[in-house]
Amino acid sequence: MSTGSAPPSGPIDDAALDALFRRARTPRSWADRPVGAETLAALYDLVKMGPTSGNCMPARFVFVVSEDARARLRPALSAGNVVHCLAAPVVAIVCHDPLFFEHLPNLNDEPGLRDWFAGDVGLAEETAFRNGTLQGAYLLMAARALGLAAAPMSGFDAYQVEDALLAGTGWRANFLIALGYAGDETERPRAPRLDFDTTCLCL
Repeated sequence: MSTGSAPPSGPIDDAALDALFRRARTPRSWADRPVGAETLAALYDLVKMGPTSGNCMPARFVFVVSEDARARLRPALSAGNVVHCLAAPVVAIVCHDPLFFEHLPNLNDEPGLRDWFAGDVGLAEETAFRNGTLQGAYLLMAARALGLAAAPMSGFDAYQVEDALLAGTGWRANFLIALGYAGDETERPRAPRLDFDTTCLCL
């Protein structure tokens, strides 16, 4: 008899769907409320449960919280992102580790998997980038699930970020997510979304 809890057998309720998707918004301002280390740990504990191909888990996350780290991040930001990004209590740098395959023997018991990626640089980089991006999306949704607001950003110089904040890790920067609690904002109309018929095919 299994001692584990059974997975959900149906959809989550409307309140959860609203919080994650329908009523969630990218914040325009941030509340003066810190995000503690325990919240960041809880955030990652959710992210790590999301699936990746072969359980490869290539994403790495740098949480920029100190004034020193913010000062080093600032020159890498596009001008339009500086104020909003650095006003957030935390900025997550979503990265991937090109050498993720070194951890595969502890994550996947398929024989030879580590050597397969180690022997094909192109495949390893494609896998790391794709699955690292996927895990970054999990981070955004996990943040919403924990009551945080999240603002993803791609307006920055990745090479500057890597030089200033990732030196010695070998990690590659993908995108940023500013994290915090939303400021006092009136709910605004959502920007248009493309409909099913425009974006989907059923073959």
